[in-house]
Amino acid sequence: NMLAAHMALENPGHREIVQEFWQSPVIADRQGLKAVDLFEAVGQGKIKALWIMATSPVDSLPDADAVREALKTCPFVVVSDVTRSADTVPFADVLLPAAAWGEKDGTVTNSERRVSRQRQFIEFPGEVRPDWWQIVEVARRMGYEEAFAFENPAGIFREHAELSAYRNDGRRDFDIGAYKDLAGDAYQTLTPFQWPRAAGKPQAESRFFADGNYYTPDRKARFVATAFKAPRKTERAYPYVLNTGRVRDQWHT
Repeated sequence: NMLAAHMALENPGHREIVQEFWQSPVIADRQGLKAVDLFEAVGQGKIKALWIMATSPVDSLPDADAVREALKTCPFVVVSDVTRSADTVPFADVLLPAAAWGEKDGTVTNSERRVSRQRQFIEFPGEVRPDWWQIVEVARRMGYEEAFAFENPAGIFREHAELSAYRNDGRRDFDIGAYKDLAGDAYQTLTPFQWPRAAGKPQAESRFFADGNYYTPDRKARFVATAFKAPRKTERAYPYVLNTGRVRDQWHT
């Protein structure tokens, strides 16, 4: 439901930037199905191949019985997981052994925008491989070797950093262009940092908008007034209303 480097799929300008950077002949112009809708589509036979990675929908999604039934009828299911006991594994036509936390190498970002190196400290057991390696190998076999010419996480990180800075010039909040040329040794010893970290510029304020500027054309904030909407009335037997009020980018609030 979003583009790489924090760009919005529904924004034509962002789509143009990503398509130009990757020299892609086509690019999606609308969001894909959300998780619940996705498995409804699988159950209806609209989706015939599924690759499940870094999640176990039979365990985590609502109406797990419906998810199970959908997976039973799906013609081709690939599951990448770290354990054979995951609830989704019995439905896999192809099971790929994935790397667990201590076996992975790369970066993680927390809610205060701090990027930290995560270093592998356990060797891969058996045929275990990390997620990025699995994706790269499948892409290469589909004929996209040039676009997926990654040999390690450092190369992926450099491309991520380069895209974040591409045609940015301070117009987008996420910019780690200072790391787009990070050599292998420097990547290995990378110390934690907060984004944004634009190339050739001093480190920005650690608190967003502290200088009164926003990521809008005139740098002013946008306030959107919404009309009051009364809560939906409940049945007398159950006089409660549950409402999270969240959207995708507010998950940690």
